[in-house]
Amino acid sequence: MLPSIVTLLPLLLTLVLALWLRRTLVALGAGIVFGALLLSHFNPLQTFSYLTQGAIKQFYQQDAWQWWHLNVLFAMLLLGSMTQLLARSGAVGQFGDWLFLRIRSGRQARVGVVLLGWFVFIDGIFSCLAVGHVCQPLSRRYGISHAQLAYLVDANASPLCSLLPFSSWGPYVMALIAGLSFLPVSPLEAFIEVAWWNFYAIMTLGISLIAAWFGMGFRPMNKLELRIEAQASHSSVQGSPWLLALPMLTLLCASVGFTLWSGAQQVQGWDLSLWLAKSDIGAAMRDACLLATLVTVVMLKRSGRTSLMLAADFSHGLRLIAFAIAILLCTWMIGAVIADLGVASLLASWANLYLSSKLLVAGMFVLCALMAFATGSSWGTFAIMIPIGGEIAQNIEPALLLPTLSAVMAGSVFGDHCSPISDTSVLSATSSGCLPHEHVVTQLPFALIGALAALVGFQLVNLGLSGPIVWCGVIGSAVGLLLAATRLYSPWRKAAAQTN
Repeated sequence: MLPSIVTLLPLLLTLVLALWLRRTLVALGAGIVFGALLLSHFNPLQTFSYLTQGAIKQFYQQDAWQWWHLNVLFAMLLLGSMTQLLARSGAVGQFGDWLFLRIRSGRQARVGVVLLGWFVFIDGIFSCLAVGHVCQPLSRRYGISHAQLAYLVDANASPLCSLLPFSSWGPYVMALIAGLSFLPVSPLEAFIEVAWWNFYAIMTLGISLIAAWFGMGFRPMNKLELRIEAQASHSSVQGSPWLLALPMLTLLCASVGFTLWSGAQQVQGWDLSLWLAKSDIGAAMRDACLLATLVTVVMLKRSGRTSLMLAADFSHGLRLIAFAIAILLCTWMIGAVIADLGVASLLASWANLYLSSKLLVAGMFVLCALMAFATGSSWGTFAIMIPIGGEIAQNIEPALLLPTLSAVMAGSVFGDHCSPISDTSVLSATSSGCLPHEHVVTQLPFALIGALAALVGFQLVNLGLSGPIVWCGVIGSAVGLLLAATRLYSPWRKAAAQTN
């Protein structure tokens, strides 16, 4: 049996490298190899054998294929390819041309950016790229500053994806949650419950809608800027919404339909909750992604896209999603290594001794926020903290398991949202014509308001208050902070004066 402090070294190495190098894949790989060396007493052949068997077990063990893992990977590959098919084929641009001719006011334009972000739910990075490029002509026409557009784009990308089981985040997060052997419900039910308590993501969506409606937080463009921007805008190009809209609607409807159908096959009667509990979400996501991708290919083929171009788009999508898949595979591997070392149980026992159960959920939110901010990766923080946070919650207070996982999700999204090295921060800024530094600075007050309201909510949950009271506290805190910022925060006050 290894000494307690030694079993922590692979995890500490992973955390230090993730924070220092800000490269999650390298950090996870180093932690896996070092953990395997410890378990094999630094015997190279035994280490290689352990890693090989561990990798095989992710897909095949006990004479059975691990269909959950296989379906998740297949769904992610399809989603990655579908996003590139839509982005590289001009479907996004045509949707933007169609939308441009139907907006009549600045308020409609700002709210349109938000609603488009809600519609393009498939992936956070795709949403940042697509919505930013689509809405740049709207920003030019109606005086929306580049920083304001970047905020509206970013605020409705990752937060929304973290709430939806049928986005590209869904299979990834459910795969991590499914690794908790003590999970009291199915991965899909757990994901829905976690989303319900994800105060930061929900508040961020609501705050962005309020900011869009009232135009708060950003000064409007002056006449010179408007004249310069108007020269670059277009107003007469016709476009079709269906090349983008139909694949997205197919993915949404098919995800829900296949999920319910797979559960209905296992249950007699018409109880939707039982259908969800018994559903095979992995297979449902796989089939929905396959159907949506086929619809995308057929529509693009009919629009004039050649087979060679479609193949190039498809392969480009596979290359881009490969990094996320590599992180997920390493996550599964390091989870197995940590389990064999007994790290999670050790940390949970220490937390049980030294961590107050009254601060568990709020503390986890703050910890994950700091980690995601430093690394610039919400997915990397999910990978490291969901298994550990779940084990700690299970040992300290099992009733707080799902709220604690919500705090991990919320803190990770918040930290990533504020990080200047986050991919979504950089992409939402560049696609909106804004400098990344300017976007981070102007988005930070909105993010802090959502985070403080979420912190209040998580602490109220930790104190055992009922759902309605908790939500009243969260919403009341967010509204109060918004009103205070509008009156007291100098940049917002000046922007409001210029608007009026």
